[in-house]
Order: sequence, then structure tokens, then C-alpha cells
Amino acid sequence: MSTSPPAKLLPVLLFNAAYIALAASVSVSRGNREFVFYIVVMLVLIAVMSLVHSRVKLTTGLLWAFSMWGLAHMAGGLCPLPSGWPYNGDQEVLYSLWLIPNRLKYDQIVHAYGFGITTWLCWHILRQALRQPDGGSVRPTFGMLALCAAAGMGFGALNEVIEFIAVLTIPNTNVGGYENTGWDLVANLVGSTIAAMIIRLRTHPTA
Repeated sequence: MSTSPPAKLLPVLLFNAAYIALAASVSVSRGNREFVFYIVVMLVLIAVMSLVHSRVKLTTGLLWAFSMWGLAHMAGGLCPLPSGWPYNGDQEVLYSLWLIPNRLKYDQIVHAYGFGITTWLCWHILRQALRQPDGGSVRPTFGMLALCAAAGMGFGALNEVIEFIAVLTIPNTNVGGYENTGWDLVANLVGSTIAAMIIRLRTHPTA
């Protein structure tokens, strides 16, 4: 992937502020403690991403990709499903929607997407931090991309820990049980693997 121009932060910040403010308003009005918790986590993540950006200058594409992930997450937990739509779990919200009945949920797509772009973030940071012995950019070798995919899946596992904390501290969450956690981890693996493949295919072999 070629070097991108510096990201324009203001549109990204306004976009994130708008959907988080809306999600916070809806969560508080419904007494949804679970999503108040997740909004706090989101604010922490935005602060972390801001710090990362100040150090390694994230691309506009990465910032918008993470912003869309945040929006998909907020919508997943707060948007109710129309009557009659197939879902799994106790709550009729977008996260529970079966895209393919008994095979594929909206939640799993969000997991695959989110930890795919996390793998992309890890590659961006690694490429910025390391150089070849001749001073050239690090190439997306199998080993480097395996490391980035493993890091993406590791952050996915951290996400499951955060969800476990939510289950222990907040009643009536929509996190799901052991099987749901297992499928989330599988989705993380799929997303991270696809991201690594795309990085390899899109990076010029001499970069």
C-alpha cells in the first residue's frame, strides 16, 4: 500500500461525535446500562486511537474504517428489528439479526470487519516502526502478516474480556453464551485472515 496523505481529522471527529451523542441519548432514555458501558469504552478507544495517530499518523482510510466500525457497533445494540425478522437471543436488535438463518449473524460480520481493520492497523504501525537492513520499508511477508493477524485476533480476545466484564456487572446483556463467544472468535479469525490477504495482494512487491 502506498503512503497516503495526512488524514483530515475534523470530519472524522464530527462523525464520531454525532453518532456517539445519539447513541448516548438513546441509551440513557431507555435505561440501557449495557450500552452506556460500551459508550464509555468507545470514548476510551477514541482517546487511544488519537494517541496512536499522534505517533504514527494513521491514514484517512483507517480512521474512517474505525469510525464505521463504531457506528455499526452502536447501531447493532440500539436499533430494534422490524416485527417478524429472524433473530437469535433475547433482544430483538440488529446485533441479533440472522442474515442467513442459523448460519450467519450481523454480529459476526461486525466482528470480522472490526478485527480485520485492526489487523490493518497493526500492519500500518509495524510498517511505520520497522525498516529493512537497507533502510527500505518492511515487506508484507507471511511472517509479518501472521504477526499482524495474530495481534488483530488478540485484540478480538480482549474485546471478549470486556464483554465478559459487562456480563458480570450489568444484568440482561445481549452478549450471548459460550457458543456465541466461540463464533465471535471464529469471525475475528476470518476477518484478520482476509485483511492479511488483502494487504499482501495490494502491497507492491518492491515496497
